[in-house]
Amino acid sequence: MENVERLVRTWVATERDEEVEAVVAEITSGNATFVHIVKALGEYLTAEEDSLRTKVISGVEFLSSVIGRCPPEKLNRQAARVLVTFYCGKLEDTETIIPALKGLVSLTSLPTFTGSDAVEVVKAVFKHVKMNVLVQSQRFLVFRIIDILIARHREAMKGLGKEFFSGYIALAEGEKDPRNLLLAFAIDRVLLIEFDISAHVEDVFNITFCYFPITFRPPPDDPYGITTDDLKNALLACLNANPAFGPLAIPLFLEKLTAGSPATKRDTLTALDACLPVYGAAVARGFARKLWNLLKLEIFQPTDPQTEETALKTTQILIQTIYAVDDRESQSDEEDVQGLAKEACEECIQILHEPEKSQAKPAIKVLCAFMSTTPSVARFTLSRVVPHLTKLFHNPDEAPIRVPTLRLLADFIAASRDSISKDTEVLPDEEDVPLAPYKDEVLGVLTVGLRTPSTAPPALDGLKALVTTRGLLTDEEIGFVVHNVNELLQKEGEEGFDDVSDPALDLLREISTFAPRHVATNTLPLLFSTLPDHAPSRSAESERLKYWRTLSSLARLCEQPDLFETLVVRLLTKLDLVCIPPPGTQVAEEDHEPIAAYAHSILRTIADVLSAKVVKGHKDVMKYIDRLVPRLYHLFIYSALTSDGTYMAATDPRLVSIAAQVITLITQTLQAQRQTTFTQALFAAYLQGDVKRLVDGQQKTPADRTFRPLEPAASTLQKNLLALFSAALIALHKKVPLPVEDEVSFLDSLLHWTSEHADNGLQRDAIAHIVASVVNKRAEGLSSFTAERLGIFWTTEIANPHAPIQRRRQSISLWAWVTKALLIRGDALAMQHTDKLFTLFDDSEVNWDAARAVGFAVASDKIFTKKNHAVIKMLYAQRFCNAMLPRIIAGAKSSEQPRQNAFLVALTSLITSVPNSIYAHEMSTLLPLLLRGLDLPDPEIRVSVINTLLAAAQPGSGGHAAAKEKNALSEHATNLVTTMLKNSMVQEMPSVRVRVAALKFLAVLPSVVRYNVLHPQKASVIRELAKVLDDPKRAVRREAVEARTNWFKFSG
Repeated sequence: MENVERLVRTWVATERDEEVEAVVAEITSGNATFVHIVKALGEYLTAEEDSLRTKVISGVEFLSSVIGRCPPEKLNRQAARVLVTFYCGKLEDTETIIPALKGLVSLTSLPTFTGSDAVEVVKAVFKHVKMNVLVQSQRFLVFRIIDILIARHREAMKGLGKEFFSGYIALAEGEKDPRNLLLAFAIDRVLLIEFDISAHVEDVFNITFCYFPITFRPPPDDPYGITTDDLKNALLACLNANPAFGPLAIPLFLEKLTAGSPATKRDTLTALDACLPVYGAAVARGFARKLWNLLKLEIFQPTDPQTEETALKTTQILIQTIYAVDDRESQSDEEDVQGLAKEACEECIQILHEPEKSQAKPAIKVLCAFMSTTPSVARFTLSRVVPHLTKLFHNPDEAPIRVPTLRLLADFIAASRDSISKDTEVLPDEEDVPLAPYKDEVLGVLTVGLRTPSTAPPALDGLKALVTTRGLLTDEEIGFVVHNVNELLQKEGEEGFDDVSDPALDLLREISTFAPRHVATNTLPLLFSTLPDHAPSRSAESERLKYWRTLSSLARLCEQPDLFETLVVRLLTKLDLVCIPPPGTQVAEEDHEPIAAYAHSILRTIADVLSAKVVKGHKDVMKYIDRLVPRLYHLFIYSALTSDGTYMAATDPRLVSIAAQVITLITQTLQAQRQTTFTQALFAAYLQGDVKRLVDGQQKTPADRTFRPLEPAASTLQKNLLALFSAALIALHKKVPLPVEDEVSFLDSLLHWTSEHADNGLQRDAIAHIVASVVNKRAEGLSSFTAERLGIFWTTEIANPHAPIQRRRQSISLWAWVTKALLIRGDALAMQHTDKLFTLFDDSEVNWDAARAVGFAVASDKIFTKKNHAVIKMLYAQRFCNAMLPRIIAGAKSSEQPRQNAFLVALTSLITSVPNSIYAHEMSTLLPLLLRGLDLPDPEIRVSVINTLLAAAQPGSGGHAAAKEKNALSEHATNLVTTMLKNSMVQEMPSVRVRVAALKFLAVLPSVVRYNVLHPQKASVIRELAKVLDDPKRAVRREAVEARTNWFKFSG
């Protein structure tokens, strides 16, 4: 007891939390009770002298703090009863009301607090608490008490009847703080749902609907995190909580729709969506005509698309509410549907008598919305719209309006389709498919529409909606559609039919997903028949265009597994015919390029479809390791071995590159076990000359010739096929072993080969990709290679000043690939490799190559990807950039030539290789250096710098003065204008890419820099840009027009 008294006296003097916690600990341990606390507080609770009033407030505050932190089981029923009486008494005192409210919040939550206590407390709160004199936090305590009482003692509150409602309404009326309103709205919703408000409807309506619509906007950096949507949702939960609100609420909603802003109208429409189903059919029917008149205004004369869409949704809900009866047994829709639905439908049908008028589109939107309301309304709408539009289409007097008629019909068919259940597992019965009674006449209209150029596009849209309506068309009817679309495709090239191939192919592609047989048996043979067996000559432009269109069509159609299989078989046959001429045939030199172009287009088609299939995760891709890959290897190896002065298209490096893409796409989808088997066959072919396990084709490889592309004496054609070797290896899983005795020796031999025997960039890139990919995935077992062999390679091939310049540059490229491989996997050796690149910055022969390699190490590429199973560590680019950027900036500022320019090249290379967000914080430092980079002679560097500046300008766009003030470009605006004008002139800059980039930057500059900064340059910029309007390149002239227009409009 003495300890408690001491703690109480200390707290009154200091008001520290430590004393409260100590008293709570005493109670929890059983060393004290609440009786002891009350006795210790003594006069601090009961004194009435003015001199002790402050102590009384402190006493009540202390007691409330203890109750709030004390375990509930330590407060028995007797103590709870005494405290209830005590706190209710303190509510009468304006000076102790605040701590009393705090105590009641804790007290009302206790299990020993009873219903009778709840009645006493709520009466005391209603009687003594005056909300208008309390601040927000104190009013919040009152709402918390009411909320707890309703939650825990609801029946006791209900028993108070009118007294409770009148008291609560007095408390809640006039509240404005959003924190309190969230709680008040929650209380209101419970009252509206759980309590009998029949005698208080208008009063409760007044304290809730007075807040509609919510206009609250949270201040910047609001610490409470209350959003406008939070308040809107909480209020909406009140508005739709009780159907009794209907007759009072609808007139208010009508008023808001009549005179509100677009935002208010949208809020009102959203509220109607939520409230109408609750208010019921009787209320909705009573206000139906008034609501429709206002909704119609928002649909037919919309202020913005969002409001129009919201009004259509509200129209749907209004109709659903009015006709929300189970009408599936209805026999006569026309007799069942009366009132608003019938009137609105007939009103819209009347508008559709002139489908070419602007009002027809919103009218069909309304009718489309009706399709997703109730079955009876949908059937009634369908029975009016479809016959009307089909009759209108067939009327010979209305032929000029067939196009808009078909467009409206297509939209309506799509709406009818979307009104069916979305459950893909269950096929709807025919009677549940709305369009079923009219499908014959609709199908007839749409197929007739395919015959003329103007009506074909909307007819195709309608057919697409028709065939995607589940359970509507039979298999035979789908075949009929495919047949008619095929006829349309055959008209491509005729006058007026140039723009129908894309939508026609989209329709066939859609059909191929669920009925591929029709496309395979009807469409594909038609397309394949148009592909020539031999490449058209250079002068046959129309024939080349035709096969290009055909291949493009096949690429769009053949993603589905069965169709892709057919595509591969047929195109491989064409590829053999094109690439392998009959024995003794001599190909004229002027035909080389057309043959290569045709073969390239065929391979590109296969690659494009494969790429799409891989993205979509098609499981059938992996089987083409047996059906496609061996055929490709055979074609290219056979061509390389047998090309003795005879032109073989498959020896063209461009075809080798596209074939490599196909091999990579297929290999990356294989399981590790299958990759292991394939790799063994691959190495046997490339290292041992045993191609039998790898290739498969009709032509036999010559027995007297061996395939050894890595032999020093190998022909260039064979060496080029290392790209196909690399294509497979880069896609291997990490755990797939290379079938060689020693991986280190193998990689070392590749390094030696690329230095001594590589003939071109294709071969060098292939070796670089192999070495880098193996290092990335298997670095743990290659320490002697990365630490020793690469060091020797650096010394002899790169750092050696006596080596040929071109050889050093090529070796730097390989070094950059290996550095990238280590960096991406998070290996510390990557930074050591990069450090060595910096040592070359003094070497004027290769310093720019080394500088570019710094940025290349972190640039994105198609080799090190997750699909290729590369080892990639998160945030490697950020870490590398954070380490390199300060070093490069310091070097660019302090170094002497030629080292300084090398740092500028490295800076440009680095920042164009990483996202803008990584270096954005350094833009004020980078800008002077980037401006110096624009003086470097390399056009690629200039383009990179300008593109970087363009990226930096994007966040500042928007025209706000504050954004312009902060934009780092403003400080250097004058120099930027002068430099960009110089780079936009054809006399100064031959590169089209640089000129276009400079003009794009000039166009965006007025939106990121203040007018007073750029104003002195405005006249000269407009004058100089006028000269650019005569540039010989159209792309440059177009950008000049855009830039000059922006500067003309630029004003303060």
